[in-house]
Amino acid sequence: MAIHTSPFGEIALRDISVTERVFGGLPKAADTPILIDGPTGRTVTAGQFRDAVKALAGGLTQRGMGQGATVAVMAPNIPEFCIIFHAVAWAGGTITTVNPTYTSHELNHQLKDAGAQLLITIPQFLDTARQGAEGTDVAEIAVIGEAEGATPLSALMGDPIAAQVPVHLDDHILVLPYSSGTTGLPKGVMLSHRNLVANIDQIQVGRPIEQGEWTVGFLPFFHIYGMTVLMNLYLAAGAGVVTMPRFDLELFLKLCQDHKTKQAFCVPPVVLALAKHPLVDQFDLSAMQSIFSGAAPLGIPLSDAATARLGISVEQGYGMTEMSPVSHVSSLGQGRPGAAGLTVPSTECRIVDPETGADQPVGQEGELWVRGPQVMKGYLNNAQATADSLDAEGWLKTGDIAAFDEDGYLFIRERLKELIKVKGFQVAPAELEAALIAHPQIADAAVIGVPDDEAGEVPMAFLVAASDPAPTLDEVQAHLEGELAHYKQVRRVEYIEAIPKSASGKILRRVLRDQVRG
Repeated sequence: MAIHTSPFGEIALRDISVTERVFGGLPKAADTPILIDGPTGRTVTAGQFRDAVKALAGGLTQRGMGQGATVAVMAPNIPEFCIIFHAVAWAGGTITTVNPTYTSHELNHQLKDAGAQLLITIPQFLDTARQGAEGTDVAEIAVIGEAEGATPLSALMGDPIAAQVPVHLDDHILVLPYSSGTTGLPKGVMLSHRNLVANIDQIQVGRPIEQGEWTVGFLPFFHIYGMTVLMNLYLAAGAGVVTMPRFDLELFLKLCQDHKTKQAFCVPPVVLALAKHPLVDQFDLSAMQSIFSGAAPLGIPLSDAATARLGISVEQGYGMTEMSPVSHVSSLGQGRPGAAGLTVPSTECRIVDPETGADQPVGQEGELWVRGPQVMKGYLNNAQATADSLDAEGWLKTGDIAAFDEDGYLFIRERLKELIKVKGFQVAPAELEAALIAHPQIADAAVIGVPDDEAGEVPMAFLVAASDPAPTLDEVQAHLEGELAHYKQVRRVEYIEAIPKSASGKILRRVLRDQVRG
């Protein structure tokens, strides 16, 4: 068995809850701001945060919504999200985080599957919340603020709970984010206190956050990237987060300028905007030292374009909801073009041939398997999916094709299920997309495989034009000619207004496939 270990070594696992970890890292001065609502400038200090968490935990417990209960939160990035998250954790409960753009049908599935008894949302989402809660175990809907017929969050406050309600750090399910995957309904990923605390410490070793450092948090807290890397990591480091309820480029740039953001945690679509949008030139981003991109592959041409324009480093990391989420990280200023980073501490990896099951040596591609303290307990109510993803020795099969170089840097090639097979040759959509985005008249791109009588499958590109007229198929093919092998050439092109993507920035290829079938 060929096991790749971390160059960072091991970390000591702490026997504390995630909220104890966050509380322990908060600034000593209670009046120090740690959360700022970006659009309004409203601040929450370390003392206010700690007091609100303990009071809400007390109120939830008094209503029977504490230890053993599951609370759902469907809200944008606002300071109250952080308070609710840690209040549920402090009370010994389970929190399931819901995508605020969900329809009532999607919400209903998650509420039922998670067994939620309380749903907390905002007034704007109340109609969807009420429809989605029908036929579930949700006994009460609360809102952040006030709305007719709903309990205000302020009414849930109670007598503060002074200490963490006892939980089993390894076995208690702290959070249930839902992972979309590539097929079927979203699955509840069971993550423990141990998972989240370990991942905070692993990232802090590989990419340290300094006390007092500020970042702009537009990546949704309901998603594991925003939840761990922004909300929990920054608070646990004694740093601060400026929250953005939804992404707006102009506001993002202003907030980065005003709060002297050192590290901007992004997804590829935002890196694209930073590299190409004219608005960027209107703001002073001189304090920014790095752009860190995750959640989806970032092509070298786009990374280079952002570096050239801003004069700062662009690095990548790798992870998935099932790993809390980070397994690989590039240290500040230490990224390599196209690399997803180095293995974080206390984590082991294998590269396994998906057809033979044989471990692959350095430089060879195969499916990435990961084992470490950040790996999930499994999928809720889905033993088969758990067995398919986790083996008896604790190895998580990521479903991503990858390879390590001689220095331990990981390179993600493509999703195993997203590879396009052209006459038996495998074509990675991400490779084509990176080449297409490098074209000055193409603003964004997504590639899927479509059936072909001769080749089996051929690549089809969905493009967003950056100019009028847009490049023709012949012009696109001419751009790719010489860049890529002939079998990787795009055979069809369709222009659309925007590439469908998840809140974390992943391309929703299934939407494009459905569009082609339709």
